[in-house]
Amino acid sequence: MTHGVKDIVRVVTTRADDPEFRTRVDHSLARFVEAKAAALTVLGPDLDHLTLAALEFVRGGKRLRPQFCHAGWLVAGGSPLDEDFVTAAASLEWLQGSALVHDDLMDDSDTRRGRQSIHRQFEQLHRDEHRDGDAAGFGLSAAVLLGDLMLSWCDEMMTTAILASPSMAPRVGAARHFLDLCKTEVVAGQFLDVAGQTRERLSVAEAMAIVRFKSAKYTVERPMHIGAALAGASPDLIEGLSAVALPLGEAFQLRDDVLGVFGDPEVTGKPAGDDLREGKRTVLVARAYDLADETGRTVLRERLGTADGVEAVADLIRTSGALAAVEADITRLEQQADAAIDALGPQAQTVLGPLARSATRRAH
Repeated sequence: MTHGVKDIVRVVTTRADDPEFRTRVDHSLARFVEAKAAALTVLGPDLDHLTLAALEFVRGGKRLRPQFCHAGWLVAGGSPLDEDFVTAAASLEWLQGSALVHDDLMDDSDTRRGRQSIHRQFEQLHRDEHRDGDAAGFGLSAAVLLGDLMLSWCDEMMTTAILASPSMAPRVGAARHFLDLCKTEVVAGQFLDVAGQTRERLSVAEAMAIVRFKSAKYTVERPMHIGAALAGASPDLIEGLSAVALPLGEAFQLRDDVLGVFGDPEVTGKPAGDDLREGKRTVLVARAYDLADETGRTVLRERLGTADGVEAVADLIRTSGALAAVEADITRLEQQADAAIDALGPQAQTVLGPLARSATRRAH
């Protein structure tokens, strides 16, 4: 069966998770880094390490933020064939990269996506090239600077792409508003996460606030708002997208927390139990505190945040019913998101349905 141009456009517009869109995001990121590398290489070969590390770090990600941005764009009536929009959406990968590089540094993580974390890469580079000074300090400094550079690139790449488009340029202020909110919210959520680790326990409500600001808004809600705003969405549609995004983003992060403890490291690219080793007060841990007896709570107080306590805490999360409770939370949030998608109508169901399912029903 053959399709005319209108049929092809219709088919493409119905899927936010279109593989071709992800490929175009990849190409946009590569082109951007190549241009930056050409401009920076005149400063010396050390800058080549920085630009190459940036490109390698964002290679192979799930592209969830660009895809949710794409979803907002499509639901609001944007064309999937707009190359400037693809570039604007791709810029969100730099925001994600910045957050992850700094997150790995704060958590002292050794790996990310099955490769060395950025601070470990530059620490190893220091040793391999027999440089002077402290290798760990060099890795730390490089990670801070690369994370800052990625954040700057997000702003530059998005704003430049929007202003290059006659249709999107008048809406740059609305898109920038949502991007600015996103940056503030993710830092706030990250600090709540860091501060939470200094307290003996968090309530489920407090742990869920971290989930909302560190993940749900930054991964789903604000990217969808940016895409929708660039397509000229009404305030009512923006509100309707929030009704989808917040429960979906919370379910996404809860699934991430479950995989962080019980996932297969060969699939997730991260050692199992890192959150427990680092003492993260996740919803899983908060649920375990609520459901465990006093003996179980003693295990949490004494073993959470220790290298040799991972297995004991993970076992408690499972046997106390905390894992089952969080799985029930995920199911409830998925149902809320599905109902909100249905309320937006058939186009939203086709655009967002598959992407929503892939965000929470995953193994990595």
